[in-house]
Amino acid sequence: MTKRAESKYKINRRLGANLWGRPKSPVNKRDYGPGQHGQRRKKPTDFGIQLMAKQKLKGYYGNIGEKQFRKYYEEAVRRKGDTSENLIELLERRLDAVIYRMKFAITPFAARQFVSHGHVLVNGKRVNIPSYVVRDNDTIEVKEKSKQLAMVLDAAQSGERDVPDYVEVDHRAMKGRFGRAPKLSDVPYPVQMEPNLVVEFYSR
Repeated sequence: MTKRAESKYKINRRLGANLWGRPKSPVNKRDYGPGQHGQRRKKPTDFGIQLMAKQKLKGYYGNIGEKQFRKYYEEAVRRKGDTSENLIELLERRLDAVIYRMKFAITPFAARQFVSHGHVLVNGKRVNIPSYVVRDNDTIEVKEKSKQLAMVLDAAQSGERDVPDYVEVDHRAMKGRFGRAPKLSDVPYPVQMEPNLVVEFYSR
């Protein structure tokens, strides 16, 4: 297990939010930060609020590294249209995010590991890069030998969340299609995400 995966619930505690809406999250019992100073409440500054918004979004997608996350921001700025909407689109086009949306993995961390271990085909070709950019109408499929893995079957049958309407999936065939890039309002985040504050953070 990666350090990122081990620390996923620490992220929840630190941010005071159940990022993935999971019943196991410790935030459900203790909604304050970890450590001896975790219960101290400070009024956040504007910078602190923007930083928190960035950490929530980074954490949600499997704790993406700062260097890579900043590249997403820079690409979002470069594109036409609303920068915050562009940022969400770029994150949702990550292959590991699509695997998570299709319910082939129970968490974004598991989705990243699943892709890295070579269990996924995109348009019939094996792809093992979690940050691979999925395009409209790409077909995503679990490799034949991996379709009966317990983690895949458990995720597909989980009632914790639904498949959003911008992806199509057939869990019997373990195959799906990425229909289109979503808008912020289309993405089923369990907590409120504020990409506009992330944009403000980086444009300071």
